[in-house]
Amino acid sequence: MIHTLFKTLSAAALCAALLPLAHAQTAGATTGAAAGANANAAAWSPTKPITLIVPVPPGSSTDMLARLLAERLPATLGQTVIVTNRPGASGMIGAASVARAEPDGYTLLLSPSTLLGAPHVLPKGAGSGVDVVNDLTVIVKTASSPLVILAHPSLGVKTPRELAAYAKSNPGLPYASSGSGSPQHIAGQLFSKATKTELTHVPYKGVMPAVMDTVGGQIKLVFSALGGVTQYIDGGQLVAVAVTEKARSALLPNVPTLTESGIPGVELNVFFPVMAPARTPAPVLARLNREINAVMRAPDVKEKMRAAGVETLGSTVEDAQREVREEYQRYGQVVAEFNIKAD
Repeated sequence: MIHTLFKTLSAAALCAALLPLAHAQTAGATTGAAAGANANAAAWSPTKPITLIVPVPPGSSTDMLARLLAERLPATLGQTVIVTNRPGASGMIGAASVARAEPDGYTLLLSPSTLLGAPHVLPKGAGSGVDVVNDLTVIVKTASSPLVILAHPSLGVKTPRELAAYAKSNPGLPYASSGSGSPQHIAGQLFSKATKTELTHVPYKGVMPAVMDTVGGQIKLVFSALGGVTQYIDGGQLVAVAVTEKARSALLPNVPTLTESGIPGVELNVFFPVMAPARTPAPVLARLNREINAVMRAPDVKEKMRAAGVETLGSTVEDAQREVREEYQRYGQVVAEFNIKAD
């Protein structure tokens, strides 16, 4: 009977008859693929506490972000998250402890992207010789903080062009950063190159010591991450001259970028990836990525981090891994170009 029906139907009628069936099959396949993806993300559930290593001392914006994750993740993961600070060797000590851990999702790293410059600057073998790109795998990019050029009011500059003119008239102008090879140091070198000026780098052991000496006037210029310093801008102790990003930061909407001021080529910030040991299974990465992204989207988390000078983000696993590799390569190129060495 079906054979007879097919013989009597026109080609157009036959297509019309079969189209709903094809759509139903396609929809079923799409629904099945989506269900499979969701099942894959939920396939791993932790059965014991998770340790989150922070390779910088307590009190930083990185540490604050880690403690927010430790506060929120247990509700969805069903396990405690323990924050452990393990500073040293520009973050390499903490990174090595995670790289050597079992790749099972129970030992993670939350680090500022300063870690990606450290291997290019430190002596070979520092931090137990960990390869931060190949010995670790990236789960998610949680947040970022713009780099900002801050001047002491007595320097008398308020715009990027005024700073460039002052630097040309005062060769060797000192500027502070959080250490050799840091994004702040690299931003200073790129600014010097872009403006054809000569700046003298003064490395400090961390952002806040550099900022506090600039507040006190011991040094008049600092390249800094915004995290933890907004109160000095708001209070007038420091002048925010520019941010070193492609576009103006929502955290400092009235502060221009160097690019829009006619000083191109200085575009970088500090971001905060969560990482795991290499060879961590994909379902583990997928579940952690999903839950951490959900924390970053929470309005109160966004508000708390913005107050600290940090913009919450979130990302896919693939995008985070790509950006970490690109930034690592970029730091390596700049360190080689300017022959940057460890302090």
